Amino acid sequence: MPPLRNREIDLLLWRDRYRELGEAGLARRKCDFHNHPKKTPDEVIEKILYLRRTYHMGPIRIVWYLQRYHDIQTSDATVYRICKRHGLNRLPNRVGRRAVHTHRYQKQVRGHHVQVDVKFLTLERKRSAPVRRYQYTAIDDATRVRALKIYKRHTQANAIDSINYAVKKFPFRIRTIWTDRGHEFQALFHWHVADLGMEHVYIKPRTPQLNWKVERGRSRGEGREVTSHRQG
Repeated sequence: MPPLRNREIDLLLWRDRYRELGEAGLARRKCDFHNHPKKTPDEVIEKILYLRRTYHMGPIRIVWYLQRYHDIQTSDATVYRICKRHGLNRLPNRVGRRAVHTHRYQKQVRGHHVQVDVKFLTLERKRSAPVRRYQYTAIDDATRVRALKIYKRHTQANAIDSINYAVKKFPFRIRTIWTDRGHEFQALFHWHVADLGMEHVYIKPRTPQLNWKVERGRSRGEGREVTSHRQG
């Protein structure tokens, strides 16, 4: 049996409901999202729906955006439920593939176009199994000056650190960063580049010729290397 104090509180609550609503107030009510004590605030719901409708962001990216720019903590499950409740759980179909082949080109202004990509390295060791490392390379389109850094893990955090490293080591200001659509160059990386005052551009899918200098330079060792650093 619950303590006497709790029973008195329950009786007072039922009494107040009866005085306010009559016999209808004595019926059991389900605690749904309209009156739940942990209900997501309406202003947060509006931000989630705006990001979904305008930028077609997924739940995880919306969580990252709200945390980074609005200091709002939520979960991707909550974002998905809100989108589903408002009929936005499915994104529109993607634009079809372009049939026109894109030609290579070269920028003449240094720092105007910096290509960034990742190379997978397999390092052989005499007394143990080979190890996998990831080389992040940034190369300028005009001067072919490049900065590279090697990491143990293939993550957005390391991609962000490699950009900070390139910005610090390049002898000129970087204006635009070009990358593919790998998982390491997604929302957190994109917003970090924007916060640094640079533009981040994704190359079109299945068009490696747009990033041909970093693709060729990382495999053949071309370009004037600014620095090389191994992350332990």
